[in-house]
Amino acid sequence: MMDEFNRFSAPPAAADPPQAPAVPETAPAAPALSAAAEKFKSCRWRATPEQGAFCTHRDVLPFAGKEGFKPDSWCPDCAYYKLRRTPKKRERSEYTY
Repeated sequence: MMDEFNRFSAPPAAADPPQAPAVPETAPAAPALSAAAEKFKSCRWRATPEQGAFCTHRDVLPFAGKEGFKPDSWCPDCAYYKLRRTPKKRERSEYTY
């Protein structure tokens, strides 16, 4: 016995979909960096942006590699962390011989 019901057909569309209240659209905020990513950004061993994002420390690089470096895996409890310094401008008399 066959009935008129087809299980594989699309469900009937609603006549009037409910309208959402008018709310001004705001741009989504930039995702906040994790503590490990912030630590990595300020670390002395971070590679230059032209090279990519990876740790250049001699004990971390062989294990972490250059491709697909994840600061969340390596940086939270890193014993090699050192704060990145900006070089101080020296007077000419300090380095002449």
